Amino acid sequence: MAAELIFAPETQQDIDEAYCWYEDRRPGLGEEFLGCVDACIQAICRMPELHAKIHEEYRRALLRRFPYAIFYEYAGGKVTVYCIFHTSRDPKKWHSRLV
Repeated sequence: MAAELIFAPETQQDIDEAYCWYEDRRPGLGEEFLGCVDACIQAICRMPELHAKIHEEYRRALLRRFPYAIFYEYAGGKVTVYCIFHTSRDPKKWHSRLV
């Protein structure tokens, strides 16, 4: 059974910014990015404990094709996505969202 999915409010902004950036580079690329995000989140919900814990109880899943990571927590049958960050960004930024 898939876990319940919850998004932190800032997560949508992360997705929107990345979508716009990719869509500005090439029409349709933003849609491909969204498809990869959706596929990764579905996989997380099916197998939330697959990815290693990287900080306390928080886990990180990497997107295919795009250099982004999804940071989430799995507890009580719920997956909470806290941020979706480019992997070259300063780790302090995603770390500050998790603590």
